[in-house]
Amino acid sequence: MNPSDVSTRLATLLPEDIIDDQGPVFAEPWQAQAFAMTVELIQQHIISWPEWADAIGYQIAHAHNNGYAENGSDYYHLWVRALENLVTGRGLVSQEELSTVKNAWHEAYIRTPHGEPVSISDD
Repeated sequence: MNPSDVSTRLATLLPEDIIDDQGPVFAEPWQAQAFAMTVELIQQHIISWPEWADAIGYQIAHAHNNGYAENGSDYYHLWVRALENLVTGRGLVSQEELSTVKNAWHEAYIRTPHGEPVSISDD
């Protein structure tokens, strides 16, 4: 499958209000990064399109049980949850490794002054 086919298929999963005539529109950089990671995993045949569709579909179908907004504002949080489940399920990263990285980013965010770029330091 060529990249434009993958992008077109993934774009069909996006809520209508975050697509314009040029393609997906993202409210935050992390949303674009999550989208790009998913596209890359599909293009590299690490996950398949049907696996992705099932994973994101499951998250959307069960969103109301997880306290997510029904207006679509939490869509990319569901996207990330689906992506995390796929990569841990495939053994690409352990749940422990994922938690460690998420905690490090959270801590970096907390200690970064407003308006400054967030980065994880080695200290």
